[in-house]
Amino acid sequence: MNPPRNTVAPDPESSPSPAPPSAPAPRPDPEDSALVQEVLAGNASSFETLVQRYQQRIYGTLYNMTANHDDAADLTQETFIKAFRALKSFKGESSFYTWVYRIAVNRTLNFLKQRKQRSFMSLNDLDGAAEQHPDLVALISHKTPARDAGLSELQEKLNAAMLKLSEPHRLVVTLHEIQGLPHEEIAEIMECNVGTVRSRLFYARQQLQAWLSDYLK
Repeated sequence: MNPPRNTVAPDPESSPSPAPPSAPAPRPDPEDSALVQEVLAGNASSFETLVQRYQQRIYGTLYNMTANHDDAADLTQETFIKAFRALKSFKGESSFYTWVYRIAVNRTLNFLKQRKQRSFMSLNDLDGAAEQHPDLVALISHKTPARDAGLSELQEKLNAAMLKLSEPHRLVVTLHEIQGLPHEEIAEIMECNVGTVRSRLFYARQQLQAWLSDYLK
């Protein structure tokens, strides 16, 4: 079985609260499961279908973690190459999407440790993609006076605030507020319990609100 063609994507933590009763893991997508079986049977083109389904979302997450288009594109490609090579180890207990997301996140966290510098969140990426958390929505709303008066200053403040968050906190904000993933799926990706996800998200929001208080009035 030949590997698929290279994929190129387009241009201090609070103590975890007690975990609530475990929620069911996201169910595997039947179409994805069928495609995985086709790949394992020797049809590499089916893996390209999986890549096309998920590379945009994974690239978006990795860009928000690295603040660099080239790095995000390279990491996205590396993620799918690693996923292809490790596909035999995929047991299908979680969704393929969650499984490949975990590969991407772990690879990127290792990359950031090696690079030893923090990254930026793009305000443009937040636009139209953020969930309905009132403070974040207010921060990026077209009706916010601060946006009309000083978009570049707002971007700078947002970047600086995100830089202050630890990598796990920045990641949970990215996965929940940008990618819209539920707590349960984030817990699978980050290999922690749901209570930890909730506490990290709560802490990150509190910190962002404090650091950006002048823009959230």
